[in-house]
Amino acid sequence: MSQDPKPRELSFYYSLAQIGFEMVVPIALGVFLDDWLGLTPWITSVMAVVGFAGGLLHMVLMLNQRDREDSRTKGPP
Repeated sequence: MSQDPKPRELSFYYSLAQIGFEMVVPIALGVFLDDWLGLTPWITSVMAVVGFAGGLLHMVLMLNQRDREDSRTKGPP
């Protein structure tokens, strides 16, 4: 049988899903603005880079924090 994830693990998984939204929403906003302003594909291209960079930065920060917390709970080797 499988175990249910602990609340802490579940929170981590929700944060990972949030990173996906952080990458997709700027692209969708860029498509809307490009259509509205007639600047296709420039705003979408810029927003795709911004979304990717922001999501990647958030993921790196989140994983570093998780590593620090894990090392603090396990103690020295």
